[in-house]
Amino acid sequence: MKKKVLVVDDEKDILDLLKYNLVKEGFDVQTASNGAEALQKAAAKPDLVILDLMMPVLDGFETCKRLKASHETASIPVVFLTAKSGEVDEILGLELGADDYIQKPISPRKLLARVKAIFRRAESGVDGANAGDGSIRHGSLEINRASHTVKIGGKEIFFPKKEFEILALLASSPGRVFSREALLNSIWGTHVVVVDRTVDVHVRKIREKLGDEAHVIETIKGVGYRFRE
Repeated sequence: MKKKVLVVDDEKDILDLLKYNLVKEGFDVQTASNGAEALQKAAAKPDLVILDLMMPVLDGFETCKRLKASHETASIPVVFLTAKSGEVDEILGLELGADDYIQKPISPRKLLARVKAIFRRAESGVDGANAGDGSIRHGSLEINRASHTVKIGGKEIFFPKKEFEILALLASSPGRVFSREALLNSIWGTHVVVVDRTVDVHVRKIREKLGDEAHVIETIKGVGYRFRE
């Protein structure tokens, strides 16, 4: 069955561009030109909403907030599109529950990769530290949850427990941005008092061990980290 994607943007050329590329990849696509219309069409429960931030009638932030506040639509993944580059907007978007955040001008290829990654996570049941026990491969990097090992070019590199868990969590969802708070809660738990700086220190140590593969972990300024696709 085709995945249903709702694309919301007040610029018709962007709607047409995204719809064309998504349909070409086999998705069932609906469009809306503002947030109010998007909320109406979201009642049909699309599998994903691609949502522009700056729109008339109802902007993307408020639309996302209402989607996440409704029991009927709270679980629908949201990808934000924006022409803004301020990190405050990015932080707010992620805090509202957006799954990803892509700046304009949009690369259809990049957007499709993000969309497919979101659907892969949903289909495999990947959710934070509860991801499966299989191997995750990226170039010469191999992460095996079952054996708790990391190999680069076939050579095993030792990672302490917390460093391994952070790396495996990031790698389980390529392209997804994890805030420092989300990493802290997933790895250390909500009842342990740990400062944000702890995550940064662990990521620095992980990068040192990864050596030439350190680039796979990308810093999202003011927000957190993600594993490159």
